[in-house]
Amino acid sequence: MSWNDFHQRQSAIATVLGNARQNPDQALDLVPAPFTDTTELLRALQYKWTQQLTGRIDVALAETDDAADGDRIQAVTEAWRRTAEANPALRDLLDRHQANPVLRHDAAREHRMLALATGLAEPAEPDAEIARVGKAFLQLIRATPTESRKSCLLSLR
Repeated sequence: MSWNDFHQRQSAIATVLGNARQNPDQALDLVPAPFTDTTELLRALQYKWTQQLTGRIDVALAETDDAADGDRIQAVTEAWRRTAEANPALRDLLDRHQANPVLRHDAAREHRMLALATGLAEPAEPDAEIARVGKAFLQLIRATPTESRKSCLLSLR
């Protein structure tokens, strides 16, 4: 891939994410060049998410390993939440298309990464079990309110 190709792809992704902020239901109706179809575009969007998430998890774990009272589960949880907060249109778009077969394999890979990064699973365990643990962990992340959401909920009472 040339630099020109890279920049075209990044520009197209930015356009799609801009469209997703405006009209999430129709964000993938038009697939911008250089992408040829929705499958290729979804893979690029998932790759962007994975890059962002992996980077934040790596930093969080490095900081946790340096701390005397480091908590890997908390570090990964906060890394996932910060990634989602920094990329709301991207996360929403991927969530809207999570049933697409193209994203299933990538979701399982993310689940395995989360389970291993938290230490909730070991690399020697079967991939399916690691993915199951990571999926359950992600469901807990999404179901548990953050401090800011807790504050909002309490102020509504």
